[in-house]
Amino acid sequence: MTATVIDGKAFAAKVRGKVADHVTRLKTDHGITPGLAVVLVGEDPASQVYVRSKGKMTVEVGMKSVEHKLDVETPEAELLALIDQLNNDPDIHGILVQLPLPKHLDEDLVINSISPAKDVDGFHISNVGLLGTGQKSMVPCTPLGCLMMLRDHHGSLSGMDAVVIGRSNIVGKPMAQLLLGDSCTVTIAHSRTKDLPDVVRRADIVVAAVGRPEMVPGDWIKKGATVIDVGINRLDAPEKGEGKTKLVGDVDYESCAAVAGAITPVPGGVGPMTIACLLANTVTACCRANGLAEPEGLTA
Repeated sequence: MTATVIDGKAFAAKVRGKVADHVTRLKTDHGITPGLAVVLVGEDPASQVYVRSKGKMTVEVGMKSVEHKLDVETPEAELLALIDQLNNDPDIHGILVQLPLPKHLDEDLVINSISPAKDVDGFHISNVGLLGTGQKSMVPCTPLGCLMMLRDHHGSLSGMDAVVIGRSNIVGKPMAQLLLGDSCTVTIAHSRTKDLPDVVRRADIVVAAVGRPEMVPGDWIKKGATVIDVGINRLDAPEKGEGKTKLVGDVDYESCAAVAGAITPVPGGVGPMTIACLLANTVTACCRANGLAEPEGLTA
């Protein structure tokens, strides 16, 4: 068996197209332009690249993009004051504070200072609680992207056995909640799970989000299972030349693709969906703020 490749790059382009269409309707029918504010503290190179990409795609779908770049030594009170200002700005519907933050800043305090209705990352404790109790919330972007791809590939997920490898607040836990919401039977596994290979082998759906390069081999995968690889790990690639590197996921792609029914590649799988879902969340937040119907297919 050779697995069907779930093309996250192509699917993300479709999601952005849906977002752009809805933004056009909001402007035309209601005179509203969704606005996304991104706050970057410091000059972390990876964060800078990510923020630029977010800003570019926000503008491409017709939304308002606002960036606040703060010095690495910015006092916590100053950052909290900026967030308060954005919370009270009616033209801003989504607020994202780029992580990680410098060590002198309390990430939990900063995230929980964002209005839950504008928390398009879905990290605020109120959104975590709402998601966990099956209520309407802002959903973390990466798990939302995984869910969208699974729904697109399978249709209904009802009754399927899913194993999520990884228990982070950003991916593992919300992913499990979303799969439960779609009536899967869900196990959260991690590095200390006993008989981890046997646990994974029973799954119809495997979501690998453990942060260990190529940890999951093909002989852990049930024949025909769907594998969603959230991992993004950089490894040395001497075969490409001195000092070269390559990106790999949390699963060993070649051996898993030989057994699985479907699999996401790295790169080009889950990664592109994260920004697409950030844009989708911003449109959803805008619609909710204005008492309008939410766009179909862009949220959980």
